Amino acid sequence: MPVTDNFQDPECVERPWGWFETVCERPGCKIKRIGVSPGQQLSLQRHQHRAEHWVVVVGTAVATVGARVVGLQVGEHIDIAVGEVHRLANRTAQAMELVEVPFGAVLDENDIERWPDDCGRLQALRS
Repeated sequence: MPVTDNFQDPECVERPWGWFETVCERPGCKIKRIGVSPGQQLSLQRHQHRAEHWVVVVGTAVATVGARVVGLQVGEHIDIAVGEVHRLANRTAQAMELVEVPFGAVLDENDIERWPDDCGRLQALRS
């Protein structure tokens, strides 16, 4: 039987690079919409407890995953494995949005290890 009571009115969270909202969350997985403003990028980061699946729904994204840098158009997707270093960027003058599906044991902000980023944030990386 499908569960429908976990859908909520998403709250948009503003960030220096754009915004995100959580559409649905349940133990082990979440559905997020992420918008990256023109010319902006997220910090280079990794997660120890979750993998992610990204699908572009508006514009063009640039995904850095490990040593690969991949341009993604609407409908294209990429997977990020647990522990893989990654970054999301919008190198165009147009809006960019994707749907992110993180899945794993820890899905909150405590599972983000960052390298220095454009917004001045840094969290020490654990080896």
